[in-house]
Amino acid sequence: MFDLKEAVNGIKCYNGEPMTIMEVCGTHTAEIIKNGIPSLLSDKIKLVAGPGCPVCVTVGEYADRLVELSMQKGITVASFGDMLRVPGSKGSLKDASARGGSVLMLYSPLELLDIAEKNKDEIYVFAAVGFETTTPVYAVLIDEAIRRNINNIRLLTALKTMPAVIDYLCSQGGVDAFIAPGHVAVITGANAFLPAAEKYNLPFAVSGFSGAELVCSIYALTRLKGRGVVKNYYKNAVNAEENKKAKALVDKYFEPCSAAWRGIGVLENSAVALKKEYQRFDMGSRQIVEDFKLNPACACGEIILGRRAPKDCTLFGKVCTPETPQGSCMVSCEGTCYSCYTTERM
Repeated sequence: MFDLKEAVNGIKCYNGEPMTIMEVCGTHTAEIIKNGIPSLLSDKIKLVAGPGCPVCVTVGEYADRLVELSMQKGITVASFGDMLRVPGSKGSLKDASARGGSVLMLYSPLELLDIAEKNKDEIYVFAAVGFETTTPVYAVLIDEAIRRNINNIRLLTALKTMPAVIDYLCSQGGVDAFIAPGHVAVITGANAFLPAAEKYNLPFAVSGFSGAELVCSIYALTRLKGRGVVKNYYKNAVNAEENKKAKALVDKYFEPCSAAWRGIGVLENSAVALKKEYQRFDMGSRQIVEDFKLNPACACGEIILGRRAPKDCTLFGKVCTPETPQGSCMVSCEGTCYSCYTTERM
């Protein structure tokens, strides 16, 4: 890793060919804005946020399905807090709860085990949204449910995987380098990004989450422009190879499948879903392949792809705020619009 003073000076004084660097992690986006990193950059370096927030790339039909389930007698939908506010065409889970729907906010999917065991007449559906980082915990949930003979737990999955969307982003052009997602890389290993790096001759830097780590990773990418390599600058948490224990557990219960990404469409082999032999734990996840725009003025799709900035959206900061989100990018604390609004406007 570089000396911080050298890195700061390097990104301030960069005078090479203009380059666009995309971070593909919602936490990276939030930390970049929080630490004021854009203000340190030469005007020849442009940072854009990619589809790294799992809530932000989850399609509206998924939110609608959760709302429908929560309104059915004998079914409770459990979720993390940010998913409660994702708007669908029929409102959000938060709205459904206000209308009498059965909705439960949890901090961990594993909390559902004791709850379901004590209330065997109720079906509990967890909104399983995430990337490779969170998928192992859902495998643990199914593993424990089977071990404890708990038969009233279900998943509605939107568990995306990074390689397919990274390949898609590279194929679209316009990005010269990537800050690879550190949390995902803990599970996949840094080498997961090597096929795209070599195929498109683009550099990837696996970064930690402090301001200093991100500055050094950006500086590294300016020196690697035009090279198809992956550099790991988060070695205290990320290895070159995948986490074999986590992969084995995930592979036991899940298999690759196609999935819909908000703003992108359906990408083949870009997600995982429960295997056929475990379909009794699934609530129709593979049927969710449609996307739709809740508001034609909402620019979430373009923002997720790094083609537009939040302030380019006519709704941003006006009708679209964290209290009244019009799109998924304003819902999660990892969403680009949410990060820009709360850091720059408050």
